[in-house]
Amino acid sequence: MLMRLFIAIDFNELKDYFLVLQQLLPKNAGLSLVNSFHLTLKFLGDVQPEDVDSIISSLKKIDFRPSSVFLDSVGIFPSENYIRVVWVGLKPEGTILELQKSIDEALKPLFKKEKEFKAHVTLARVKYPQDKKRFLEELKKIKVENKKIEVRDFRLVKSALGPKGAVYDDLAVFSSNSPIRLCPKSHYFSKK
Repeated sequence: MLMRLFIAIDFNELKDYFLVLQQLLPKNAGLSLVNSFHLTLKFLGDVQPEDVDSIISSLKKIDFRPSSVFLDSVGIFPSENYIRVVWVGLKPEGTILELQKSIDEALKPLFKKEKEFKAHVTLARVKYPQDKKRFLEELKKIKVENKKIEVRDFRLVKSALGPKGAVYDDLAVFSSNSPIRLCPKSHYFSKK
């Protein structure tokens, strides 16, 4: 059975603040608010369970170093003409970009490289803004506090879509202290 996987940095330590930001978002767009906050470094898609060991072996080789980032401003994807996601940016992006490139390089034999990458935390998915101009004006009024986040690790995450949205399970955590920590759900891994 295929598993939907991605690699991310968990930002739930600021969940309360992200929930406050969500309440400031314009209401006229059919928003679907996210309930878990992370930065996706690489989306892997549907993966065979027997490939998880190879992914973990590749990710273990990355020289990860803890760093700090700060929340920046609110933005949208993919463009002002076609708004689908509202997010909060991060700064400085340098260390995040380096980590993302290292992940891309480590997984090059298994997955295509990312075409474009922007360090961000998704706040909401947008179904249809009734008035795009007003929606964008309201977004621009939102002031984001320059909150600091310590990036201590990155994770291999399984995503399962449920009736109340996506449910995430960490399959492995990679940090500088312990190169890999298999999470309690280690029964997802094939045994060799």
